[in-house]
Amino acid sequence: MREKNAYNNSITDKGGLRMKEITVEAAIENVPAVTDFVNEQLEELGCPMKAQVQIDVAIDELFSNIAYYAYGGGSGSATVQVEAEQEPLAAVIRFLDSGTPYDPLAAEDPDVTLALDERKAGGLGVYIVKKSMDAVQYEYRDGKNILTIKKRL
Repeated sequence: MREKNAYNNSITDKGGLRMKEITVEAAIENVPAVTDFVNEQLEELGCPMKAQVQIDVAIDELFSNIAYYAYGGGSGSATVQVEAEQEPLAAVIRFLDSGTPYDPLAAEDPDVTLALDERKAGGLGVYIVKKSMDAVQYEYRDGKNILTIKKRL
């Protein structure tokens, strides 16, 4: 069982909307803790199961990429923020890290019409995230990679 103090989380009020965040070591073994944290927030919003599964796939892909690549074999932390937007109801999830600047959205989408053995390796996970979310945005600001996904609920 994962201990509660293995990560930091906080709640901030932003004009009546609550933004919650978790900060953990950017390590692959923290994917379940991040997923559980986000799912708690989604349950509070009454998130449909189909949207939750799509968000869980996005968390796995995006947090795994941070864990494997952001710090070039070193260690660092990652913060995941969750907030709700109203009318229409949507979950907005941000992934922040201080690793090497990298825009995963800039890479060319894989050609999914090719047979598996004809495709170049990589890029399929981010492609799935882009196709399953309502919005995906990247920015590098204040020394941080910030990848934001939005899913209408």
